[in-house]
Amino acid sequence: MAFNDVIEKIGMAIDAAGVVVIVTGAAIAFVIAAVRRSRRESDVYRRFRQQLGQTILLGLELLVAGDIVRTVAASPGLTSVAILAAIVLIRTFLSFSLEVEITGRWPWQKREITAPLDQVPTIAERDCLMIGITRSCCNSL
Repeated sequence: MAFNDVIEKIGMAIDAAGVVVIVTGAAIAFVIAAVRRSRRESDVYRRFRQQLGQTILLGLELLVAGDIVRTVAASPGLTSVAILAAIVLIRTFLSFSLEVEITGRWPWQKREITAPLDQVPTIAERDCLMIGITRSCCNSL
């Protein structure tokens, strides 16, 4: 068996894993949503969409990995690399869109972290933490 054949088979296996992840994850998300719906839990639809979106994201990552393995390792011609770039660009756009659907924010946006006021460090405590002094030791300074 030639090197290109092995790489092609590995790429196909990774693609198959991506499809299996999507199909299995969708089925599991559907069953979980049906059980939650039968129990009359709240927010079933939103949680179903989040689980389905996470499943699709993972499957897309595997599909992109399969394309990369096949394109770059097996036949690294300029045309195949350009096609790969287009595929990765489209799938990246889909991943970003799904991320916004799941979390409600872009991947590069920070989460808003809220903490009780008694847990928020003062400026002096933050300075101590930055140089490696623990919060309790800082309060005694």
